[in-house]
Amino acid sequence: MPRHQRPPGRELGRRSEAASHPFKGRDATDGATQVAADQSPRHALAPLVLVTTAGQRQIVTAACPAARALGLMPGMAATQARALVPGLDVRPADTEADGAAIYRLALHAVRHWTPGAAPTVDGLLLDLTGAAHLFGGEARFCRRVVAFCRRLGLTARIAVADTLGAAHAVARHASGPVTVVPLGGAAATVAPLPVAALRLTPEAIAAAARFGLDRIGDLLPMPRAPLARRLGLAAVERLDQALGRVAEPIVAIVPFEAPAAERRLLEPIGTAEAIATVIADIVRDLVDALRQRGLGARTVELVATRVDGRDERQVIGMSRATRDGAHLRRMLCQRIERIDPGLGLEVVRLIAIRAEPLAATAIASALAGGDPATDLAVTVDRLAGRIGESALFRVRPVESDVPERAVARAGVLAPGGTWPAWKRPVRLLRRPEVLTNVVALLPDHPPRRFAWRGATHAVVAGDGPERIHGEWWRRDAEIDAIRDYYRVEDEAGARFWLFRRGDGVDPATGDLSWYMHGLFG
Repeated sequence: MPRHQRPPGRELGRRSEAASHPFKGRDATDGATQVAADQSPRHALAPLVLVTTAGQRQIVTAACPAARALGLMPGMAATQARALVPGLDVRPADTEADGAAIYRLALHAVRHWTPGAAPTVDGLLLDLTGAAHLFGGEARFCRRVVAFCRRLGLTARIAVADTLGAAHAVARHASGPVTVVPLGGAAATVAPLPVAALRLTPEAIAAAARFGLDRIGDLLPMPRAPLARRLGLAAVERLDQALGRVAEPIVAIVPFEAPAAERRLLEPIGTAEAIATVIADIVRDLVDALRQRGLGARTVELVATRVDGRDERQVIGMSRATRDGAHLRRMLCQRIERIDPGLGLEVVRLIAIRAEPLAATAIASALAGGDPATDLAVTVDRLAGRIGESALFRVRPVESDVPERAVARAGVLAPGGTWPAWKRPVRLLRRPEVLTNVVALLPDHPPRRFAWRGATHAVVAGDGPERIHGEWWRRDAEIDAIRDYYRVEDEAGARFWLFRRGDGVDPATGDLSWYMHGLFG
């Protein structure tokens, strides 16, 4: 048939062009074609806007990029948005969830970027004074924050200026994601921006439009009295804040404000009795502060400021969160002898530097007429205050077949766990110790004689072996490792727990050396 009547090659079941490798990466043009195909109207999602109710109206508070491209902007009425874009996806805004997310970002900023951070309705305020150089400058810091937000799925716009008002206006109306306003250039930067960038009320914005004041630059040459009469005093204050004429400090959030109590003394004190009296007073105040916040103190710091300005610090820790005033007072009074009052103490402060939520205590047994359960935390704290916290511990089991890995140190009040039914020595050596001059029959008999720590022991009874394989998932050297453990008793009645490396048959399991690992009784 004529060429113009021939069907395309794809309709004939073949390709008229050479096929590319099925697993070879596409080039840039193919990728662009694929992206364009994926964004076809058949696969595209409907534009999305979030609305809130203000009186009898629904106002658009946020719009996705597709909705913004169609002319839908925050502040528009929801009915108007639906009329402009049929099939618009309209969802209610969750202001509480948005506020919680912004607050979490502010906490992250305080801990990682700058101590001066405060959340707003739709953003963060950061005070970069003395912190930007730690990140390589203001511009580099802003790029890092934009990249961080992008990893979270957020779109960030950042502006750095010498005033809070100028930074707020530029961040929301500048063209690029990052804008650094030069020092002293706030007025020139905000002049071409719309009046709404000054955080004015809707009434002030409507009045400015009525008088033909579209840009911030239109407000700069106007006298203050007529401007205040037309737009209100709040509009003039916002303009002065953006220009730096009126201070606008950032009220930074505090991640955790430690409960504290303080006493400023009329006269310096230096005797132990006077210090104990002051401690009793501030402990009472600290307990009240902890009770109001539902917390219990785990670590308390006593700071006593002397007349010469030197601070005497004593820190005590509790094994369990508590707000028992008598217990705290007793623990602190034990440290009085370590305080050097010098010429006298004039300020005493008590801070709960570590506090935890403390719930109510069950007293069902006491109400039923029985004896209340004994709280070991008080005894543990007293002993720790005298001999040190590191001297008090308990041993808990660990899921491991290797004996030296099967136990670990834990806190005194930590759960003990469930111990296995295997017989283990009372005392386990930190490391197995080599035995010499061992006489034993291979492969399964316990030793008849061995020397340990310079003494020779003749075995009169023995039991075993208990075979333990190495933990091959930890390291390759334990894939074939085997230990055969024996419980033996010498002629003096001492009982030992020792093992032999290897099974006595396969050399790959061990070199048949003997080790002492524990003692019974």
